[in-house]
Amino acid sequence: MARVPAAALHALAEVMNSIRNAPRALIHRHRTRRTSTTVELASRRRPWTRAVGLVAVVLLGAWLGLLIVGDVRVPVGPMNTTMTLRPSVSGGTKINVSPLGALQLDSHVAPVRLDVNVDQLDPDRAQALVDHPERLSGLQDEVAQDVERGTLDLAVRSCVAVVTGATALGLAVYRRPRRALAAGGLALTLLLASGGTAYATWNPDSVLEPRFSGLLSSAPSLVGDARSIVTEFDVYQKELARLVTNVTKLYDVTSTLPAYQPDPTTIRVLHVSDIHLNPASWKIIASLVEQYKVNVIVDSGDTMDHGTAAENGFLDPIEDLDAPYVWVRGNHDSRVTQKYLEGLKNVHVLDDGRARTVAGLRFAGIGDPQYTPDRSKPDGAEASQELAGARLASALRDQRAAGTPVDVAIAHEPSAAREVDGEVPLVLAGHLHREDMEVMKYGTRLRIEGSTGGSGLRAVEGEYPDPIQASILYFDRDSRRLQAWDEIKLGGLGLTTAEVSRHLPKENQPGATPSPTGTGPSPTGRTPTPTTPSPPPP
Repeated sequence: MARVPAAALHALAEVMNSIRNAPRALIHRHRTRRTSTTVELASRRRPWTRAVGLVAVVLLGAWLGLLIVGDVRVPVGPMNTTMTLRPSVSGGTKINVSPLGALQLDSHVAPVRLDVNVDQLDPDRAQALVDHPERLSGLQDEVAQDVERGTLDLAVRSCVAVVTGATALGLAVYRRPRRALAAGGLALTLLLASGGTAYATWNPDSVLEPRFSGLLSSAPSLVGDARSIVTEFDVYQKELARLVTNVTKLYDVTSTLPAYQPDPTTIRVLHVSDIHLNPASWKIIASLVEQYKVNVIVDSGDTMDHGTAAENGFLDPIEDLDAPYVWVRGNHDSRVTQKYLEGLKNVHVLDDGRARTVAGLRFAGIGDPQYTPDRSKPDGAEASQELAGARLASALRDQRAAGTPVDVAIAHEPSAAREVDGEVPLVLAGHLHREDMEVMKYGTRLRIEGSTGGSGLRAVEGEYPDPIQASILYFDRDSRRLQAWDEIKLGGLGLTTAEVSRHLPKENQPGATPSPTGTGPSPTGRTPTPTTPSPPPP
């Protein structure tokens, strides 16, 4: 048997070992390659994660900085305004004229929006324009200079606010000064880039095509085409002078009204009536509730026009008003309307003399006995109103006998309201679409509200549109007596006038002796309560 040389055996063994170790080597190489690939991918992903986090910190910090210190108070012509920069997707300028609404201008395309809030009219600067009408010719240039000065001030303050906010948030998140400074620098860069974009895309003609919202939505039809104002600036100057003059007169009148400053404990009641399906009324009511801090709303009926179930959805905004809603049925409101309102939250429906205490005052009311959406007057209508008023008066006497006297009675028609004379200090009504106030024979004050809906569609029937009217009634929380009232009148369809007048009962006027706090006698045999003569109301 031949022998295999030792060298050959050694070579064969080496080959076999290589074959046996090949899978292990392949596995080792694969693991090594996968690990190195994972580390490489991780190292590639980490800078992107850091960049996204840094951008988030910069944007959030810049936004917080603008919210905290990024506004400027600037006088623009006769008005005091507040200018603010806000992050935005589309840019532009928004001018808020509270509580009338807002207008938006497509002034620029950038990730920042300019908000201008018109706070109030300065009576001194407005009076100066009235006293020196020649200054109106330069009013446009003056306003432009004011806006330019305010914008520059806002730009500087916004830069400081953005850098400070981003740096502070970066320091809180990263806790490294270099990272925080990088966040502040990036925020400043973004703001400057946004400002440059806004400057490059600035469109001065955007003022000719504003978009209106709120009560100002009727402005285009009222002031006409803005281009005609530009081309006929002399006419516009005269209209502007008239407007400023009227507003200044309003300031003068309010400064000479009898001194009455309602303290925070005063109960404020908003009296509305005869809305007649006017959707604009809800916005006006919501604005008055906010501006006057109203405690309770009283609606003396004719909220609807025909009282059909199809109209019920019109009543839904009542739930969003930030005050309880006390309601009685009018002759345009059906039982279907009343049942729907009873199901709405925060609504108190009064009928058949039912009494309820709301916001510290006790109310009682009765619905209109007639349902006449076609405005017909059936035979015996007046007698039915008097009978309803007599039922309400009886309920008021029962409440007083039970030790829970009513402070305010409510009926839709004045003829029904007159029947409670002597049984309650104050009775509220509507129906006539015009305001009126009188103290009746036995001491009860009758307050008739105008149409808070401007008579609805009936506004187009007459030669002149009916105004939109409402009242704020101020009650003393302890005595629950009427202390003063403000009559609010807005121009009706196609008009942009606004009037607010303050009135005081005779006993609250300067120099008058307060009258007794008891309710005057009823027509059932008690003698009238004497009142002290006083100067006539303003």
